[in-house]
Amino acid sequence: MALFNGIDISSSGLTAQRLRMDVISNNIANVNTTRTSDGGPYRRKMPVFAARLKKEMDNANNLNSRDANIGNGVEVSEIRKSNQQPKLMYKPNHPDADENGYVQMPNINIVSEMTDMISASRAYEANVTAVNTSKEMVKSALQIG
Repeated sequence: MALFNGIDISSSGLTAQRLRMDVISNNIANVNTTRTSDGGPYRRKMPVFAARLKKEMDNANNLNSRDANIGNGVEVSEIRKSNQQPKLMYKPNHPDADENGYVQMPNINIVSEMTDMISASRAYEANVTAVNTSKEMVKSALQIG
């Protein structure tokens, strides 16, 4: 139903931003992880968003209908690991230190992670506002009819 398209789109944004906040939280939690199951330090992860497309019939021309890709929100296409080199810190007593006393630390900057967290939080709030506005519009339309 066309009335709920706005709610569907905003709910996909809510889901995507929630996953973004989860990934950022995971990055912050692993800021000191020097050894993972893959070997080496934890690598920063980043979600990659893509438009969620929906096939709909174009009813503008009944005789010559064609398929059209119409945007229908957002989805997370993948969660990518950063290719940046790990930071080296001199800690000769650390169990993961190399022969020169340097430890490979995760390539995570807390300031940029917190900035991304604020951005994701604001985007989430904007989508909540859009859902609430759409609900009010549907409610008003039902009262008119």
